[in-house]
Amino acid sequence: MSLSLILLLASLLQQYGAGAESSHVIKSHLPGVKELNGVQDSLQEKVITVSGEGTIHSPDFPHTYPRNIELVWRLVATNNTRIQLTFDDRFGLEDPEDGICKYDFVEIKDLAEKGLPGRWCGSAPVPTSIISRGSQIVIRFLSDEYFPSEPGFCIHYSLQSMSTSEPELLAAPPSSMQNMEELSEAVAGLSTVEEVMRYLEPEQWQLDMEELYKPSWHVLGKSFIHNKKPRGGADLNLLREEVRLYSCTPRNFSVVLREELKRTDAIFWPSCLLVKRCGGNCACCSQRCFSCQCSPARVAKKFHEVLVLKHRGGGRGLQKSLTDVPLEHHEECSCACREDSD
Repeated sequence: MSLSLILLLASLLQQYGAGAESSHVIKSHLPGVKELNGVQDSLQEKVITVSGEGTIHSPDFPHTYPRNIELVWRLVATNNTRIQLTFDDRFGLEDPEDGICKYDFVEIKDLAEKGLPGRWCGSAPVPTSIISRGSQIVIRFLSDEYFPSEPGFCIHYSLQSMSTSEPELLAAPPSSMQNMEELSEAVAGLSTVEEVMRYLEPEQWQLDMEELYKPSWHVLGKSFIHNKKPRGGADLNLLREEVRLYSCTPRNFSVVLREELKRTDAIFWPSCLLVKRCGGNCACCSQRCFSCQCSPARVAKKFHEVLVLKHRGGGRGLQKSLTDVPLEHHEECSCACREDSD
């Protein structure tokens, strides 16, 4: 009798445990009741009929977005209209790795165009405006389980009518039809190796990217044969970024206060101070420029406290005082180019 009772109790406990485990698993996989900007499930696609203006943004924008989510929006307009997208100035996602957005990113795909969508991450500049060529755009936001950033992103969308009298946009000729000067000018304005390859070969740029860094003796030369060059080669994106950072930028300069302030009646201590002034060359200006000069684009006046020594009248020694002196600092620089008009 006691053995039967024990078996009955064991069976009931096993059923209760299985039921509790099952309910826990189901609960952990149920989508939240609260929608995340119109999408409840990370595998669903939210279809939005664009009939006016609206916004799409990362959850909790402009604060830190959640980890490990995927949100997809499909914007659909009527056939005789286009969709215009405008990024909010506040933009920040997890930084790229080796110049590639691998982890957290937002990407936009125009279904009327071939090729991969545009993709943005980190704090890189985003497009001012995007206008679709067709009537549908897909926006996808992905975050992994590490390092969510803020503020995320926000994209404003609106309709743009396409009238029958609207002139066709003149596209740039294919790279194969451009002369060396035109091609060099176009390539110089691109930001990454990926953009260069997409510009040169829109249909097969991915294959070109894969082939680009494959080690071969005729590409990598003796340095590869003698194991002096890594398999991946140089980081071309980093090389370009270094040029951008150190060509025509604000940098530290030391100035003599008596000369800077044109004061010959006083002695300053320290006699020299550091200021930010534009420096570096403008070698990467447009090839059509006749001359190029690195000039300040934004100037600020800052005050520095120094010791000032002046002679007293009547041979009464030196007057000593602490004084704020204003010095000019260059906060932004730009290359002022003059085109060759001859």
